[in-house]
Amino acid sequence: MENVSTSFILLGLSEIEGLRYVYCTFSFLVYLFILGMSFMVIFVVMTEPSLHEPMYILICNLVLNGIFGSSSFFPKLLIDLFTSSKNISRDACFVQFACITIFAYFEIGTFSIMAYDRYLAVCHPLRYITLMTNDMVLKFIFGCLAFSVMAVSIGVFLTDQLNFCGTRIQNIFCDKMSLLVLSCADSTMNKVHGEAVWSVYLSLTVSVIIFSYINIFLICLKLSKESRKKAIHTVMTHLLGFSVFIMGVLFVFMRYRLNGIDLPITAHSLISVIGLVTPPLFNPLIYGIRTKALKMKMIQKLQKFNLLMTFRYNISSHKCHVKTLLF
Repeated sequence: MENVSTSFILLGLSEIEGLRYVYCTFSFLVYLFILGMSFMVIFVVMTEPSLHEPMYILICNLVLNGIFGSSSFFPKLLIDLFTSSKNISRDACFVQFACITIFAYFEIGTFSIMAYDRYLAVCHPLRYITLMTNDMVLKFIFGCLAFSVMAVSIGVFLTDQLNFCGTRIQNIFCDKMSLLVLSCADSTMNKVHGEAVWSVYLSLTVSVIIFSYINIFLICLKLSKESRKKAIHTVMTHLLGFSVFIMGVLFVFMRYRLNGIDLPITAHSLISVIGLVTPPLFNPLIYGIRTKALKMKMIQKLQKFNLLMTFRYNISSHKCHVKTLLF
């Protein structure tokens, strides 16, 4: 029977109803950590002129995308857990699924730009300043974003044309796979479009990443010990971040493959959440800790903030002491 309802039911929220306050608290702390670390990285990069370089702009863009991705999921989840709500409107469902998919496309695109940037820096150091300027990296970023939005918009449009035979989504948020499962019409076009675009895009971006890092490692063999150590450290930092993202993609792929298996709804939700949360959670940590210049600037900012708070506290205490003496 065709679904004419304007909303869907998120069954994953029903599964965790008994411990919803525990999950709500945990989710809030994770989301707060993501926002705190990400905004710290962004603030430091934006306020430090010495960090206005392509690599740091790309790191800033990566954590900003992490904020976007996590914010497409956590606020709705927190509200649902706190209010014990399990419904999501059709429009909100499609917006959420679009934002999550754009996040995934833009994430892998950013990693490919970062790999190409490091390739130019290590393999063509004398021409790097002219080949990869701040304007050029911004053009790459906006081009990648435009493609991501366009590709996802087509997928959302095709999915919106489907008729649905149910309202019960086996997850704690909306995603394309869950919607296609509910479709009572032929969804072949949607599946072909999604798999074709993602496969081609992933193949191209991963090819750029593999090409870049293979050439970097070959060049590193010819460098001096100190230069080699510095180059490998930078490359390993990017590979670590990329590995976290790939792990997330594998979890999502695993859920697609296990869709026909009778798994508990909680298992489907957990696999989906891991794929969505790990990149925004770990990227600020990886780049904030392993990128030396960025780490030093972050420590300096924190030290200045601590000194400012201490100074204000001392002034406030002094004023209170003076008032006590006067009265």
